[in-house]
Order: sequence, then structure tokens, then C-alpha cells
Amino acid sequence: MTHPHLPTSSETAAEAFRKSPVTGRMLIGGELVESSGGAWIECVNPATEDYIGKVPKATEADVQQAVEAAEKAQVGWAEMPMQERSNCLNRLADAFTRHADELLMLEVADSGNAITSMKPDLANCVERLRYYAGLGFELQGHTIPGTSDKLHLTLREPYGVVGRIIAFNHPIAMAVHGMASPLIAGNTVVLKPSDQCPLSAVRLGEIAREVLPPGVLNVVTGDGSAGNAIVRHPRVKRLSFIGSVRTGMAIQRSAAEVAVKNISLELGGKNPFIVFPDAPVEKVADAAVAGMNLGLQGQSCGSTSRLFVHDAIYDAVVKAVAERYKALRVGDPFDWSTQMGALNTRAHLERVQQFVASAKSEGARLVAGGERPAGKTFEKGNWLQPTVFADVTPEMRVAREEIFGPVLSILRWSDVEEVIAMANSVEYGLTAAVWTSDITQALRTAKRLQSGFVWVNGVNSHVRAVPFGGYKNSGTGRERGIEELYSYTEEKSVQVFL
Repeated sequence: MTHPHLPTSSETAAEAFRKSPVTGRMLIGGELVESSGGAWIECVNPATEDYIGKVPKATEADVQQAVEAAEKAQVGWAEMPMQERSNCLNRLADAFTRHADELLMLEVADSGNAITSMKPDLANCVERLRYYAGLGFELQGHTIPGTSDKLHLTLREPYGVVGRIIAFNHPIAMAVHGMASPLIAGNTVVLKPSDQCPLSAVRLGEIAREVLPPGVLNVVTGDGSAGNAIVRHPRVKRLSFIGSVRTGMAIQRSAAEVAVKNISLELGGKNPFIVFPDAPVEKVADAAVAGMNLGLQGQSCGSTSRLFVHDAIYDAVVKAVAERYKALRVGDPFDWSTQMGALNTRAHLERVQQFVASAKSEGARLVAGGERPAGKTFEKGNWLQPTVFADVTPEMRVAREEIFGPVLSILRWSDVEEVIAMANSVEYGLTAAVWTSDITQALRTAKRLQSGFVWVNGVNSHVRAVPFGGYKNSGTGRERGIEELYSYTEEKSVQVFL
């Protein structure tokens, strides 16, 4: 990769990328390569629409080469003592830390996300690598009581080659998180970042090349055709995907046509935030901002985008939330005072704007945002103000479909049975939040919500080792804990006759 120079005091980070766009290459078998087809994907800064770099557009032949390289490396990697694999991941964490500033620049420039939201992602990457580097020693089998003349035991063995296809909203975090557990379990990885934000992943490939044995990690950049080539490769038995429900379903169908595969999916969310009448209005309003992940412009599957507020405090909460959304600072993603940046692509911005128009036409009341910010700064780029609709009803499109943008819907309720039914009425079931001082009511509600992760009197908080994943069409499988580590192994039973 040709590297962006860190900005001087006389230039902005955006100008630095404009002057020095990056050229990334794929990592296949320990070598940095271009596409065998010669094509490239151009990368654009979502905030300025400037060209900032390019990465190869992989062909099916490139994917085939990557899988072959991964398969070749896997036997030796799996036979390596656990301590040595652990040391490799810790060395990668060290190298990642040394390049953190550069990776942060790439993340912000390529994604449009606010730097204040991207900075913690890099710290989480290092923590994730070190966590799984240590957790590998817990990859243990069992002995099972039987008869005195036989010994029954189980072993945990890697699948082989793992395909990991990731989304655009947390590019580097999803890349690192997706490789840590498969690698410590003895698998090798073929990673495909989103074609909308690939720059940090190719730089990660360069860093990993100096630390990991050739072929253990392979980074393939490309569009959906490259992803489908990974999905359909018969030697990739284990797949993991983060993205939309529609694409997740397509992956299941496509994979099933060629082989039986183990597939984990983290898909969309239309997450409920239920507020009981005894909840503190000001804290709820603060949480309504925090839960939307506005540093990512609401582009997060875990965002609590449906705020269900009890009649008794509805008007007060709407007023407090609207005030906070209007006060949010939208601007240059590289500015440390910015609270919300630019949406990832023009096409996605237009899609979110369609939701805003739909809400207005269906009778929702716009109480904040809904427009492009005013001023010269926002003449170019994919900008939208943080947006809040009140008087939303469950049948409206903004209350049913995942928007994946900075649009919050506030719904009214008065009966507990009614609000639980409304919360569970959509196809998604990823996260949820319940706010009340009545712990019995909180736990009863949490148990009845069809969501894989529920916060009580909190939002948007994740702790290492706590499983994360969705119910219903929000996905399959769990990540972030020992369950994830086990999911990248197959269990073998061995019976020994004494």
C-alpha cells in the first residue's frame, strides 16, 4: 500500500488523503498481489466525495488461489503448539498497536464515521486479539463415564479454512474480531472486507504479513461476486457473515447448493427501547442518543431505533430527545468535537432519505432533523441531520424496516402486553433495552422480548466474553465469548477399548 502521510498542522486529514491517495493490494499466500483480472475498486471519502485510494477487484480465480493458500497453510498452523499460536496473535496485537494512528486515519477517511467512535474500535481490536490468544487454552474436550473396559473422550478440531465476509460500518474491528477466534482454534482465514470500506483491511493484511506465517490470513477485496466465490467454495466449510438479512439469506441458499456448511450470521436489527413510566426522563433522553450509535450515523445493527415511551411521560421524553438531537454536532469526521459524520455512500443516503419521506407521508411528526445540514461544509458528501419522528405507529415503514441511518422513531404505549407485542412484531431480534426502577418488571419484560441481547437501564454497552447475536432474522450463532471459539471447531468423539 502507498501510505497516507499524517497531516501537518497546515492541512486537514482529508487534504492529506487527497494529496496522497492509497493503493492497496490483496494478501494471498503471504504475498501482496493485484487482481488477476486487472480491475480496481475506487474508494471515496463519504464526507468530501474525494478519491482517496483503490484496492483490487478480485476474480473467482483470486478467491480460488486464496483458499488454496489457506488450505496449504492450515495443517502446519493447526499442528503448531497452542502457546505458539497464542504468541503469534499477541505479536499481531503489538504490531497493530504500533500502526494504530495510521489505521485510524484510514478508517475515518474511508467510512465517514466520527473519529471519536472509531478510536475505541482500534482499542477493542487489540483487546480481542489478546483475549482469544489466552482463551485458546480453554479449547478442551471431555472424558465421559462409560464402562470399565472403554475410555470415551472428545476432541475439538478446527474446520480448516474459514471464510469471513464483513460489513462496512466497523471495518477494522469486524476484520480483527472475525479472524481472532478462528485463528487461535487452528483454522486459517480468507477475509473479504466490504467493497465500500476496504482500505483498513488491506493495511491489516500488510501488518499481518510481517507476523503470521504465509497463508494463515488471506485478505481478498472485491464486490459481491468475490464474496459469493468464497461462499460457494467447497473447501470452505465454515462461513461467517455480517450484513443485511437479504444477503444473509442469499448466502445460505448459495452455500447449500454446493455443500453442507456451518454458517454464522449477524444481520439486521430494528431494536426496541421500552420506557416505563417510572423511568427518569433526562437519563432516557441521553440513552436515546447513545443507543442510536450516531458516531456511526446510526449505521449499526444494534441501534435502538424504536423508542417505546409510556403515555405518562411521552411528551416530556419527546421534547427532551428532540432537544438533544438538534444540539448534536454534525461535521468533519476527523474533528474530535464532531458527534456525527457522513453516511457511507450516496446510494445509502438516498435510501435513508426515502425513509424520511415515507414517515412524513404516513403521518409521523418530524421533531428534529430530516434535512441535509446547511452550510458550505455540507455541499458535498453524504450528509443528513440526526432525525427524530414522534407519533409513529407500528404499521409505518419507519417502525418496521431497518433504516441503518440516524433516524429514531418514538412510539406511544399504555399497556405492557401491547408494548411487548409491538416490540416483537418485526422480523428482527438483535438487541433491546428496558428502562424501569422495578427490577421484577424489568426482568419479566426482558425474558419476553425476542432479542438476543437485552440491556436493563442501559444501552450500547458490551463487555468482553458476553455472547452477542440475534433471534429470528437477525442471525444465527453467538460471538464475543467462548461460544464463538467453540463454533470454529468440530467435536470428535473417540472411544478407546482397554
